[in-house]
Amino acid sequence: MKKQQTLVLIKPDGLKKSLTGNILTKLSETRLRIVGAKVVCVNEELAKKHYQHLTDKPFFEELKNYIMGKIHGKEYQRVLALVYQGENAITKVRELAGATNPEEAVSTSIRGAYGRITTKGVYENVIHTSGTLTEAEREIKLWFRPEEITTNLYPIVKTKDKIKWETSYDNVKL
Repeated sequence: MKKQQTLVLIKPDGLKKSLTGNILTKLSETRLRIVGAKVVCVNEELAKKHYQHLTDKPFFEELKNYIMGKIHGKEYQRVLALVYQGENAITKVRELAGATNPEEAVSTSIRGAYGRITTKGVYENVIHTSGTLTEAEREIKLWFRPEEITTNLYPIVKTKDKIKWETSYDNVKL
């Protein structure tokens, strides 16, 4: 099988609860390679673009606020964004992450062990993982610039002033 890449976000509640080490240890079971990593303060523009496919859902505002780190009236804003690469990367990471709904996730999965559902019904599931190859490419290009990745994942365009992804996602400001 061809190497895949996938985006993993340790969400603000994961960082707030100091779960980063536990989550990274669990993800190391995949034996995938990390080819990009950074801490990001998520602004509204990035949150909207990340969840653009859910804008018509009644929980969109809560979800957007959650990824921006607006948890329980406080702002934590930081997200750890990672790109993992290797064989079956998407499936391996999603299996370790567990079901999106923490109450349905296996207790040994990341979401099963650390996630919860708020009284408003928002899944605070501490981690996001790409679901498909198309989604992974869109999300990686949204969260990372080409020079922030240690290997060539997708076609890039080099101009005199900068390097950018060859896609419509290259105008995202981080």
